[in-house]
Amino acid sequence: MNEKPLVSIRLMVYNNEPFVKKTIESILMQKTDFAAEIVVGDDFSSDNTLEVIKSYMDTEKITVRILDRPKGGAYWLKRKKKNASVRTNFLDIVENCQGKYIALLDGDDYWIDPLKLQKQVDILEANPQLVACHHWQKLAIETEHGYTEIEAPKDGYGYYPYEADVKSIFENKMRVKTRTVMFRNIINTSEILDNFSKAAFTDVPLSFVLGKYGNFGFIDEEMAVYRQTDAGVSKLGLKELGYNKFMVQHYKNWIEIWDYADKFYGYEYHKEATETIIGFYKTMFTHLPRTVHSFFKVLYYDLFKRNIPFYRKISSLKWIVFYYSKKFKAKLKGKLKAS
Repeated sequence: MNEKPLVSIRLMVYNNEPFVKKTIESILMQKTDFAAEIVVGDDFSSDNTLEVIKSYMDTEKITVRILDRPKGGAYWLKRKKKNASVRTNFLDIVENCQGKYIALLDGDDYWIDPLKLQKQVDILEANPQLVACHHWQKLAIETEHGYTEIEAPKDGYGYYPYEADVKSIFENKMRVKTRTVMFRNIINTSEILDNFSKAAFTDVPLSFVLGKYGNFGFIDEEMAVYRQTDAGVSKLGLKELGYNKFMVQHYKNWIEIWDYADKFYGYEYHKEATETIIGFYKTMFTHLPRTVHSFFKVLYYDLFKRNIPFYRKISSLKWIVFYYSKKFKAKLKGKLKAS
């Protein structure tokens, strides 16, 4: 196929052999009036993920392009230097996408609507004020009979009406899910590397950067499935840390991303960012003991680990002190009543 792709599908894979067949077929079933390419970035899988992908042929409209990544080559060295394989893979594939638009998919997720790409392209072509377009998703959960698709929670899970701007992300009202988004191929990956240098995830920083370029459109349809496995990026470290420690670290990661975004936007949305961060602390505290030691650890984290100016942290510091003083008073009252 010599036609230049209008859409690039960034397919990030690593040891996805059990799932990638369904993923690839969900892309190749897409019905479009434009050319598209699948840009495959494999992070040195030790299973047969790549062999499965190579068994598929190009269709009339979709080309499969696997990035050449020999050990010891440029990607290998970049990955080693950055010491963050998931982010390096994510951004390296994006850098190799040739299309006007980029859609994201991981090797264990899949699409369920054959018109997904066409619908998103039609909306972006007709609405130049939009930088991206996303939609509902379903979940695939593991049961004794394999994976079963179920309705994903919608209320309060980051979906938003037809059009929203980056303020909605700062308020944590909108989260653009990886497998649901298509965006204009207009950003430089250095915007993420330079401004979200140690962020634990890449999809939310991407959303914050995209928000600089326009609004987010929404399609009120379920067109993708998020397969919930223990191997996903969002669950890395769960077994090693245990649930409560993992959740504490998880919300520290979110706080770090919102702080990065706050700085990136010159604190234009600082009020919204602070309110969201306090919400993260509220959830984090449900996984921490109500002890003086815990209080000082959180206080130390807020004072010395968050990389924003001190005066920007006053609201969250006051809230932490107020929260713990309330809990300590309640605990003391309980002890006095019991004695």
